[in-house]
Amino acid sequence: MEFHKICVLGLGYIGLPTASTFATHGLSVVGVDVNRRVVDVLRDGQVHIQEPGLRDLVQAAFQSGNLLVSQEPQPADAFVLAVPTPILADKRADMHFVTAAAEAIVPVLRRGNLVVLESTSPPRTTTDLLAPILERSGLRAGEDFYLCYSPERVLPGQILRELVENARVIGGVNPASAEAGRDLYQVFVRGEIHLTDATTAEMVKLMENTFRDGNIALANEFARLADRFDVDVWQAIALANLHPRVNILRPGPGVGGHCIGVDPWFLVEAAPQSAQLIRQARQVNDAQPEFCVELVERALGGLSDKTVAALGLTYKPEVDDLRESPAIAVAQGLAQRGARVTTFDPFVPQATAPGCTAAPDLQTALTGAEAIVLLVDHSQLRQLDPRQAAAWAKGRVAVDLRGVWRAADWQAAGFQLHRLGAPPPAG
Repeated sequence: MEFHKICVLGLGYIGLPTASTFATHGLSVVGVDVNRRVVDVLRDGQVHIQEPGLRDLVQAAFQSGNLLVSQEPQPADAFVLAVPTPILADKRADMHFVTAAAEAIVPVLRRGNLVVLESTSPPRTTTDLLAPILERSGLRAGEDFYLCYSPERVLPGQILRELVENARVIGGVNPASAEAGRDLYQVFVRGEIHLTDATTAEMVKLMENTFRDGNIALANEFARLADRFDVDVWQAIALANLHPRVNILRPGPGVGGHCIGVDPWFLVEAAPQSAQLIRQARQVNDAQPEFCVELVERALGGLSDKTVAALGLTYKPEVDDLRESPAIAVAQGLAQRGARVTTFDPFVPQATAPGCTAAPDLQTALTGAEAIVLLVDHSQLRQLDPRQAAAWAKGRVAVDLRGVWRAADWQAAGFQLHRLGAPPPAG
């Protein structure tokens, strides 16, 4: 099947790189986003998200003449839905963006078109939610138009490379739909393309992130056990990982991002009685920020009226993505227990957590602080010189929730360094 024009709905972390990559590979692309600010920013030659190389890619796509952006979809040979699927307060998937995107393309859907859902979704979304909406056009999925599910499987910070090089799973509502999806992604994908049915493809994405979530939960429980037994979890993990069939991950303040901290709940929602281990792992990781708040409280001997510098807010290092970030939950928890919290993140210096104050730079964040808490190990924060920190801070308490600061260096600068999953410093 040949494609000349495609329409990508959703110009976020996945949709914008996808639309731009198709455009730089010769296809005519209409990128659609209902957010007027996003459309205006892109038309001004800027990008609204931070990702290495993305600005250059987007500019190359516009300069090729193959990319335009709009708030409304246009007729096309293929439609790619890359809209958010956030989690609701009750841990159910919020599918209203997918529903709205599907409804938006019904008026322009034509016989022979391909529709691809990329948004991470609960099992059977493609067949039970998306197909009925699209069939309001009078066309039948799998007969009059092709319909498939192909999840994004990329890592923020490496999206442009992994979008092209990673293996791609494409699940169709019938074999012909999967084959049509393969023909589309062959335009730029260099990794292997594997065809299956739509529900299996949905499960694959959820299983990948659930596997990682469960392993992180295990590491976080090890950190809690180490705290109880006065064991250094970092040393214990390093020794355990000497076993050739053991690879324990690193504990931390929790799990964030739009994938790992969200996707397992889709399985729990779909089959709660069959996903009990998955639920438990999610509960462990969701409770980890509170455990970290308690660690800081013990280190300071109480939080009321204490001044705390909380370093890092994004859900992982070297990105500007704040979605579902456990660092924000920790900072907010410190403030709720009475601390005066100043936050600083070099990737989003204007951002902060509820009840906290944002600092424009590291020096401002540390000045007058009674405790310094490392929440995200951005390189700038990982490499913080404790002697410089001592010159700015008021107190000499440091709490490392990432296991990256060298205890000897901080102790030499006069700090008591408390680490997640490690015995408290002597004295």
